[in-house]
Amino acid sequence: MSQRRRRSKGKTRDATPGQNPHLERPYIQRGIPTYDILSEENLVEIEATADRILAEIGMEFREDPEAVRLFREAGAEVTELGSDRWNLKFAPGMIRGILKSAPSEFTQHARNPANNVQIGGNNVVFAPSYGSPFVMDLDRGRRYGTMEDFQNFVKLAQSTPWLHHSGGTVCEPTDVAVNKRHLDMVMSHIQYSDRPFLGSVTAPERAADSVEMTRMLFGKDFVDQNCVIMGNFNTTSPLVLDGITTGGIREYASANQGSIHLPFLLGGAVSPLTMAGSVAQCLAESMTSCALAQLVRPGAPVVLASFQSSMAMRSGSPTFGTPEPALGSLVYGQLARRLNLPLRCAGNFTTSKLPDAQAMSQAMMSMMSAVHCGANFLLHSAGFLDGLLSMSYEKFMLDVDVCGALHAYLDGVPVNEDTLGYDALAEKGPGEHLFESAHTMRHYKTAYYDSALDDNQPWETWDEAGCVDMSARANAAWKKSLADYQAPALDDGIRDGLNDYINEKKTSIEDMWY
Repeated sequence: MSQRRRRSKGKTRDATPGQNPHLERPYIQRGIPTYDILSEENLVEIEATADRILAEIGMEFREDPEAVRLFREAGAEVTELGSDRWNLKFAPGMIRGILKSAPSEFTQHARNPANNVQIGGNNVVFAPSYGSPFVMDLDRGRRYGTMEDFQNFVKLAQSTPWLHHSGGTVCEPTDVAVNKRHLDMVMSHIQYSDRPFLGSVTAPERAADSVEMTRMLFGKDFVDQNCVIMGNFNTTSPLVLDGITTGGIREYASANQGSIHLPFLLGGAVSPLTMAGSVAQCLAESMTSCALAQLVRPGAPVVLASFQSSMAMRSGSPTFGTPEPALGSLVYGQLARRLNLPLRCAGNFTTSKLPDAQAMSQAMMSMMSAVHCGANFLLHSAGFLDGLLSMSYEKFMLDVDVCGALHAYLDGVPVNEDTLGYDALAEKGPGEHLFESAHTMRHYKTAYYDSALDDNQPWETWDEAGCVDMSARANAAWKKSLADYQAPALDDGIRDGLNDYINEKKTSIEDMWY
């Protein structure tokens, strides 16, 4: 396993924008408080509604009698609905009691220990977007994603200091069979990144393959005692957990690996269109999903999650980056802290079809809600376009630049004798500029976030240089990043063993394309 550090510490900034060496870190420890918008009374009402949903309406489980058995033995009321379908109801407080064994904070280990991330508490981890079947760039337009695109995005994520995690299905590589692509995706994360990553969740056996590959990378005993991989699991809203999902959750939890439990709620379609109702439903679904992992293996890492979205009521189209779901994230952050669980929510969401002003204004609305609600793991931090249908090369670079700025924003404002800057004014006195003061010279290299993409030149200089806009600068930036990319070192024996495992798995089954 490679122990090489990818980042060098203590550099000084050169003339190239976007250096900011003082901000590079494996993850962020927030220096600003979370923002609470609801009163204690309101939060209790939402929690009571979530409990009422679980006690009176219940959750439907499908095609996983083992999951049903675990909940029945824990005290759930089980009603058979037909072949491989059950309704489970839970007395108020039952699910919360099960969740008490879940850790409030945990480490996800990377193959480079310098890139381990801490999830939960005051920590913030940025990861790329996830799950898009299409990719886009300004040169070739919109097209189905390929394995080459998948690997490109892993390389782009590895190449920036502003993301902390390699992500999971950064795009769907549709040129590889559905039942085999997970092997290549996990291998790509291992080979082209030395950061933590997510594994497959599309079938329990694919989840098992993902975990087994990490055992080959880290060692079986290490994996049994430490989180090295996570799965991102969606409930089937409203109020359903299918056997593929629960089977995958059980695979990760039994191996002591992490799982993220995410209802994908579209207001007015699969959840109430009012935010209070949508948040209550989200809480009920995510808690139940998290609880399954605890029944399998108490103490297995879990992440409470929320994906709130609105809808264009005149057309029925999903909308992203709108204000109401942003408010929902703020509420959900309060609820996660009351449960003492790590939180995933929001990201750089947008329904724009291009990396344009709409894309970035919607993205900032959503991303800032995640930052202020106290989210610990931010999937969809870079690349999200077209309502999650497309992964954009240019939007990826624009979002990464925003993530860099958020490193500085989340640091807050340190107040001490040096930062108060009295000596700068005292040295020069009234009416004198501070360009050459000792205080300025001491801090000018690291005082402000230095964007790699912003153009802050005078209009005349920008005009003479060809009037290049932000998306064009992002286009040039991703190409340069890929041209400069260097893969982190990986032990040859581990690489060969993983490739042998993949080849054996692939030759043992026929291709499936749907």
